[in-house]
Amino acid sequence: MRTTTRLRELLGQPDIIIAPGAYDGITARLIEQAGFSAVYMTGAGTSMARGFPDFGLLSMSEMVENAAMIARTVEVPVIADADTGYGNELNVTRTVREFETRGVAGIHIEDQASPKRCGHLDGKEIIPQAEFISKIRAAVAARRDADFLIIARTDSRAVAGFDEAIARANAALAAGAGMAFVEAVQTAEELALVPRLVKGPCLLNIVPGGKTPGISLQDAQALGYRLAIMPGLLLSAVMVAADQALRTVKESGVSPGTPKGATVMDTFRRFGADEWNALRQRFATKD
Repeated sequence: MRTTTRLRELLGQPDIIIAPGAYDGITARLIEQAGFSAVYMTGAGTSMARGFPDFGLLSMSEMVENAAMIARTVEVPVIADADTGYGNELNVTRTVREFETRGVAGIHIEDQASPKRCGHLDGKEIIPQAEFISKIRAAVAARRDADFLIIARTDSRAVAGFDEAIARANAALAAGAGMAFVEAVQTAEELALVPRLVKGPCLLNIVPGGKTPGISLQDAQALGYRLAIMPGLLLSAVMVAADQALRTVKESGVSPGTPKGATVMDTFRRFGADEWNALRQRFATKD
């Protein structure tokens, strides 16, 4: 089954889809092995993995390359951040085709002006609603697989208010988007209103310390959200763990060792070592 079709099937089930954020092959594989049904390629994490803040500094090709690597690494559907679509309707058309060709199951495209920035930072700028909807129409028309999910993200809450954000989300759904992503709502009341006012499936971005109040995944499902992405979950965990490991070595001069006495080969097995060794043996030169 194509991952696009699998994602559509998951959206048709009663439980909310939880997609933690991955930014490389390690984090993607860990998410899959933990039993999650989808992976979200975080744009912020992708940027930081390349040494940049989430200020829209990466190109479409860099984002597509990372998404392709993640999609190749896991078998579950991958949903990717496609920023603003990287230009006008022509650029959006190419963006959709590039992500789709790489085996990604869906992308979200937003209405920020380029260069964009993290949705939970101040100082965002948005394009006119008509221009945004034109991009969504182009994205929908560009896909070759009807199950490829186009998610329309609007950052207009911070710039033009809540009502405008809802209007843009509904206009994008009417233009063919399969899901709406109202970014960075600012109160618990707004959080609850989005799935009631938006006329289609809704995505929730869970960003601790961001603009949106905290909420449990159970409560998000009860409110009616169909997909929850957690872009910073592993990024934050890795930074905390790495800081601690480096501090331990710096202060004590002793390596903290491996978890539970795991060997080097145990680690490689989590990334397919046994399968690759089987291939080595199968095709080894015979005397």
